[in-house]
Parts: sequence; structure tokens; C-alpha cells
Amino acid sequence: MPGVPATSRTLPTARHTVAQAVRAFRASPAIDHPNGDKDLLDAEDMLEFVLGRPFEDDDEIEARSLARFRRLVERRVAGEPAAYITGRITFHGLKLVVGRGAFIPRDSSEFLAEQAIRRLRRRHDPVHVDLGTGAGPVALSVAAALPSARVFGSDISARPVALARRNARALGLSNVTFMRGDLFRPLPRRLAGTVDVVSVHPPYVRRGEMRSLPLEITAHEPKESLTDFSATGMVLSRRVAVEAPSWLLPGGWLLVEVSPDRSRAIATLLRRAGFRDVRSTRGQSAVSRVVVGRWGS
Repeated sequence: MPGVPATSRTLPTARHTVAQAVRAFRASPAIDHPNGDKDLLDAEDMLEFVLGRPFEDDDEIEARSLARFRRLVERRVAGEPAAYITGRITFHGLKLVVGRGAFIPRDSSEFLAEQAIRRLRRRHDPVHVDLGTGAGPVALSVAAALPSARVFGSDISARPVALARRNARALGLSNVTFMRGDLFRPLPRRLAGTVDVVSVHPPYVRRGEMRSLPLEITAHEPKESLTDFSATGMVLSRRVAVEAPSWLLPGGWLLVEVSPDRSRAIATLLRRAGFRDVRSTRGQSAVSRVVVGRWGS
């Protein structure tokens, strides 16, 4: 057509570009496919990351952006998680930075954050401790929802703590503190007996089950965030159940996120440790449960 540059007729649309990526993802044996939406969401997020803005289906993708997007698609097809490729996720409405060396927060853990927030709303000057905090999604969600709360997150590895602190600064949250250390050990002793809610998403995969996990998880995410390297996968969970009472105030809650097949065993651990009102709760995700228990009266 006269007056129309030839390149405008050949530029692919965002819809076409995303659809091509989704087909490539679904054909890759290196990618885990837990549901039908994940590949589409990954492709859309990666294209938005490349463009630096939201897009419409009919937007044309220029050659430079298309070439960059295709390079990212190749990394995803090889099994690299989309969150590590873009370096970001959205969790409970918060934009968070993530990266290698830190467990990638799952949408299912939003329910853990919601369970903590619901219980803390009822408290005066609430105190929340999030163990194995990673990049801080649960702790940051609580801190954002409850500005009056004092929130503490601990992780045994330096990289996740650095990311969590970076996220807190970016979100302008001054009521959350992240510390490096083993479970409760880095917490200030003055917190003993004052904590309203302890939350944890422990590494519970049995040592022998690691080989059955998708390659994109075992090849990229830190192994210490997946397993405690024990035959039962229950060592860290047992430690939390035993140690938490020293930190909780009477009536405080312990919240443990696990897979459905572990929920009964975790509930037994909590009851044996002296927790009351123990039960397994379920959010919208079918792949996880939050086992809750109340300490003391």
C-alpha cells in the first residue's frame, strides 16, 4: 500500500509473539507444567519485561524487542524459571525482586500470608516472625498490610536476606527487619514470649524425593530451600514445633505451610509439642496446606 512502510506489515503482534512462546514452552521437556495458565502467564510477563510496559494484543513488536524476547524464551525453554529470567514477581499485590540463591515465592504462599494477617489484625502492637523468609514475601505482605506490626524475617542464607532487605527498601516498609541465621537464633532475645504469630514454609521434601522434582526446580533453586536433606523431610519442621513455644506469647499461633500429603504429620508434630486447636487449612491452591496451632491458653 502506498505510503505505508513495508516493515509495518511484517511486524508480529504481541498476541502472535506470546502464542509462539507458549507453544515453545509447552513443547519443552525441561519445563514443569502444573496447570494450563502458567506458560501463558510466563510468556506475557516476559514480554512485558522486555517492553518495559504493559501491552495490548494488537501491539506490534519491533525487531530489537523481538530478538531480546526470543533470547529470553530460549532460556525458559531450557528450563530456567521465568522469575529468575525477569528478576521479579508479584506476590499478594507487591512487586518483589527475586534472584538466584533464593526460593521463588509461589502463589500458594499468599494464603500463608493471609492466615498470618487475619490473626495479627486482632492483636495490639502485633509481632510476627517469618522463618526461612527467602526474599521476604510473607513478611513483607504482613508488614504492608499492618503498619503497626513489628515483623521479623530470618533466613540461613545471605542472598535471600539481601533480596528481602532490598524489597523492604523499595516498598518503603520500615516495620520489617530481616536477619541472617538459623530459624529463631538471630532474633533478639527480648522477643522471647512476645510473638503473636510465627509462620514458616519449611523445606520438607525428603532426601530421596529430590530426584523426582522437576528439573527446572532442582537445577536452579537452592536445594536448602527444598529439603532438609533428611530421610523424612521433617527435621526442620520438628525443630520449629519444639522451639516456637519459647517465642510465642500465650494464645500465639504457629502457621506451617506444607504439601497436602505432609499436613497430617505436621499436625501431629504440633500436638505433641503442646499446641492446641491444631488443624489443616486450605486456600484456593490444591497443592498446599497451612497447618495452624495455638500455643497455651
